Amino acid sequence: MPKKLFHELHEDKKKRIISVSISEFAKYGYADSSTNRIVKASEISKGSLFKYFENKEDLYFYLLDFVTGELNANLYQKLGTLSTNLFERIIQYSELEFLWYIQNPEKYKLIIKAFSKNDTEIYRKVEARFNYAGQNVYYSVLENVDTKSLNWDKRKVLDVLKWFLQGFNADFIERIEVQNGNKSEINQIRNEYVTHLTDYIDILKKGIID
Repeated sequence: MPKKLFHELHEDKKKRIISVSISEFAKYGYADSSTNRIVKASEISKGSLFKYFENKEDLYFYLLDFVTGELNANLYQKLGTLSTNLFERIIQYSELEFLWYIQNPEKYKLIIKAFSKNDTEIYRKVEARFNYAGQNVYYSVLENVDTKSLNWDKRKVLDVLKWFLQGFNADFIERIEVQNGNKSEINQIRNEYVTHLTDYIDILKKGIID
């Protein structure tokens, strides 16, 4: 976690360090990221960076906390507007999450690189720290939905939907990355996302309820 000195920085300087660091880890991942590039782009000395954070890992986990916290806050803020119907809420929730990814591409890339499974010590630490919390967010978003018409155990149904969404979202996000900020293409992909998601959820729904 950041040292006290980091919290005492001027807000603009703090935001610049955060923004530059997110860009670095989003582009290079943890292993190939460079604190030298971070301090140069942030216009601070390397000594200063380590007055704010213990080491690169400390900075990395601060950013992951910051970004996942922002995403979760964004979703929770709109929770009251979502349908109580399970399948409608899944579509609405997924669209909100997808829209956040579109609006925050570097933060999304940071999350994807951090949570992409690999045989490294840093991944194991990420998994240990965030996996349970991430699942809690998903299940809490769907906690108060109407499940009376389900033929199967609610938790098992939510698990199936979660696994489907992970692969489905990854495919569309990959298409967005290729567009390199082309807004018209991205909007088209977003429209396709909602259409196809609705179709696939309908398929799953008809296999789950009468």
